[in-house]
Amino acid sequence: MTKDDIIKLAREAGFLIDTHAQQYQPNCILSTYGLIDENLERFAALVAAAEREACAAMFDDRNVWDEEVGERIRARSQP
Repeated sequence: MTKDDIIKLAREAGFLIDTHAQQYQPNCILSTYGLIDENLERFAALVAAAEREACAAMFDDRNVWDEEVGERIRARSQP
């Protein structure tokens, strides 16, 4: 996962990019007011889902056994 991927997921989770701080710290990410716990949980879930999908995709379009592995990896997101 690249730095841009992580920033994209952080934005999807509700984090904001501080344009003023970017001049001193590129890609500075701030949380929205008072929601940092919820944003971090959402962010962690998005990162985990992206990583699971990347792993599962390695097994797609191979053979039946490999496809089962990909399905099992994706199923890990189910409670």
